[in-house]
Amino acid sequence: MHPNAQIERGVEVGPFCLVGEHVKIGRGTVLQGHVVVNGWTEIGEDCQIFPFATIGSASQDRKYRGERAYARIGSRTTLREYVSVQRGTGEESVTSIGDDCLLLAYVHVAHNCTVGRGVTMSNLAQLAGHVEIGDYAGIGGMVGMHQFVRVGKYGFVGGYTKLSRDLPPFFLCDGNPPKPYGLNSAGLKRAGFLPEGIAELKRFYRLIYGSKQSFSQALAEMEQTVTTDAGRELIAFLQTPSDRGILK
Repeated sequence: MHPNAQIERGVEVGPFCLVGEHVKIGRGTVLQGHVVVNGWTEIGEDCQIFPFATIGSASQDRKYRGERAYARIGSRTTLREYVSVQRGTGEESVTSIGDDCLLLAYVHVAHNCTVGRGVTMSNLAQLAGHVEIGDYAGIGGMVGMHQFVRVGKYGFVGGYTKLSRDLPPFFLCDGNPPKPYGLNSAGLKRAGFLPEGIAELKRFYRLIYGSKQSFSQALAEMEQTVTTDAGRELIAFLQTPSDRGILK
């Protein structure tokens, strides 16, 4: 462990761990063993980092030239065996993972990704650069995501899916090529969404994927008839400019 690393009280650093000069680790976090944390990396409180995870290593992007860039992990997040999280490409850029996330073994989070809070990523899920994952989303095992793809809040991506377009919040998709399969109803009910919010999301889903209207026509009707916060959240996602476009 480098003498300049900032380690709070109660941190446990197990055998054969490497902790670099610019690393900050919050109170109560545990590095179990054989963990490598380097670069300009910040890890929050009460995290569990399992053996052979690597956090804050240099971006694999060809454009990376050694500039100062960051990796940030929130509090109470668990990174299982062989998870890799790389710092950003570009001066002062950030790769971030929020609070209360669970990343299972062999998950990879590439440069400039943003993973929200409460996200679960199953084994071998792989994020290319600049991917955005909304709060409480679920990513199945062996999922691969194209650069600049977005997954909205409470979205769910089924295992083995290759996702190259944006998945709107609250919806789920599966397959190769991926197809939308309705709402993430189980996740929404577990999270305490009100029945009227779920009903409006179902109606909006049918407008987008089950009607003969164009996307712009469906969006215009949604804007005119929305009554719930969940519906407004979906509309805001759809209105945000997208590099990859919405999943069809």
